[in-house]
Amino acid sequence: MKLSKLWIILRIVALSTFTVQPAASASESVGVRQIAAFSKERGTHLDVTVWYPAHSGGKLVMLGESVFFEGTHAMRDATISEGKFPLILLSHGAGLAGNAQALSWIAVPLAKQGFVVAAPTHPGNTGANRSAAETIKLWLRPRDITDTLNAMRKDTFFKGYLDNEAIGALGLSMGGGTALAIAGARIDPKRLAGYCDTDKLNPSFCEWVRQSGVDLHALDLRPAGRDNKDERIRFAMAIDPVPVDVFDFDTFSQISAPIELVNMGQPTKIPLTANASEIAKVIPNATYFTIEDASHYSMFAVCKPGASEIAESEKIGDPICMDGGGRTRSEIHTQLINSVIAAFTRELKPHH
Repeated sequence: MKLSKLWIILRIVALSTFTVQPAASASESVGVRQIAAFSKERGTHLDVTVWYPAHSGGKLVMLGESVFFEGTHAMRDATISEGKFPLILLSHGAGLAGNAQALSWIAVPLAKQGFVVAAPTHPGNTGANRSAAETIKLWLRPRDITDTLNAMRKDTFFKGYLDNEAIGALGLSMGGGTALAIAGARIDPKRLAGYCDTDKLNPSFCEWVRQSGVDLHALDLRPAGRDNKDERIRFAMAIDPVPVDVFDFDTFSQISAPIELVNMGQPTKIPLTANASEIAKVIPNATYFTIEDASHYSMFAVCKPGASEIAESEKIGDPICMDGGGRTRSEIHTQLINSVIAAFTRELKPHH
């Protein structure tokens, strides 16, 4: 993510996992549960958060709440609704909102509309175990998504409730790059090695990389150029995909699945490393739009009162609560959520 001191501030952010709430809310129709997805490549199990259409029951929990951001309610381990549901594999970014549950604000509305949403937490990309050396291994992220899909198909709770012909990928920020990779775009190892040679592309991220003592040219980036395409993905949507600069541009023309690309902000204010306008021209079946009164920070949850002041006092250095001006973050979220629901309904629910 192109967000400066957010990498550092994670140590003071108490991101909630499951906080049991005392009373019910309007989100009782959305269940949430954790599953584990084994990653042979990482040699560990991925922690996967799954939101799904549910009957009443379960325990009301708050997801994604932090000192900065409001959380979103769901019902832990509620009974799943009857039916077969399309599956959306969700990939988070890196940094302050770099975990699955931070995206509950978009996952819960999708589940309300009849989608199952499964999001792995990409190891090394966030939290106490964050690592510049691990975060830069962008080629591992799409494999995490494939491992999550494999686990979902085997999971006894969800087996029989998934439409195996209706699978899509959704990614925000670095997760957007992940969505493009799993659709067939391939990284150019040389471009990745040179990503931080200049501060023109992503100065804050590269500052963190340097402060971590990581020299991209010294890493073995040969695996970065591999093909991570998963043929089971029928549609992918990428919002401010980062970093578009490290992909082999020619591989975008080889993507066969329909792709929807979204940029947050006015064209002149979209970070170069997230600007998808050019790749939208070469992906065969791509649509592209911008939300001009948004910003890259609009992908975060709604800020709590006083969050800006806390961020300033902690010298984060980024306006995490600032959008593009005009509308509130909640209003921007409503537009984005509606657009995401419309896109996945169109592509994964053709008979509705």
